[in-house]
Amino acid sequence: MLTNSRRWLVGMEVTKLTALVQAAGDDDPRAALRAAAELRRATERLEAQLVRRARNQGMSWAEVAAQLGVAKQTVHRKYGGRGLLRLGGEA
Repeated sequence: MLTNSRRWLVGMEVTKLTALVQAAGDDDPRAALRAAAELRRATERLEAQLVRRARNQGMSWAEVAAQLGVAKQTVHRKYGGRGLLRLGGEA
């Protein structure tokens, strides 16, 4: 279960993603490209938070990988060696 502070953090990330998606549709290609680059970084942060939450709640690497549509080795390589679970609980 998410605590209120963790729910707020994930909610903030989703709100930021929504704003970035809208900004990526800007008529100015420079602004749209900046928004797209930041959207990519924000999406990576959100995915890391969600993977950490899933692992802390007992999901296997195989199940996490299936939900992300990638191979187990891919998700484990990306998140397994980063100390993902040693960061003190879920994001």
